[in-house]
Amino acid sequence: MRNLLEIDSVQLNFGDRKILSNIYIQSTTGKITGILGRNGCGKSCLLKLIFGEISTNEKSVRINGDMLLEDYRNPADIRMLSQFNCLPKHLKVRQAFNYFDVNFDEFCNTFNEFLAWSHFKIKELSGGNNRMIEIFLILKSNTKFCLLDEPFSHLSPKNAEIFMELLKKEKEKKGIIVTDHLYQYITKMSDDLYLIKDCASYKIDNVDKLKDYGYLR
Repeated sequence: MRNLLEIDSVQLNFGDRKILSNIYIQSTTGKITGILGRNGCGKSCLLKLIFGEISTNEKSVRINGDMLLEDYRNPADIRMLSQFNCLPKHLKVRQAFNYFDVNFDEFCNTFNEFLAWSHFKIKELSGGNNRMIEIFLILKSNTKFCLLDEPFSHLSPKNAEIFMELLKKEKEKKGIIVTDHLYQYITKMSDDLYLIKDCASYKIDNVDKLKDYGYLR
């Protein structure tokens, strides 16, 4: 069964500053949906609105046509990777995998160095290694949709390529929305692409349109 996530009817302001309006974004199982935009344009705010971290009376978030009226999100529906490390620092690495019900050995098959770190606490890892764990946990979780906010920013090019392949595999099971200022990754792997500009969303059918909208020179 393919699932559909939609958000529209958004009005988000911080004081007198308008952040988002005239927004429509959709994500479906089997697709990676990329969101691009300049720093400060509201990409992270949009993901937080979908996830329920930001409250506003002016939004409509739906899964398969059913409105998500509460700010709480069921992890079986949506999980989100925020920009900043979010795992509890006191957790041990293997405990984090148990908590998300994700196979630690599968992770180590790809990243062998973590085998020796299974009993390390999260706070004992580097920010980059922490990020690798978080991305894997969110992507492999049993959920309908994953929201990924800047997953590639702290990864080496080699590991970024590995995770891009993982995204392509996992999209067969769930819808994935991803944003990152490293736009080459987003344009390379996205099936659907949106640009946030002047508080609104624009569907990008051709990468050349990013030049027309002034995002790329």
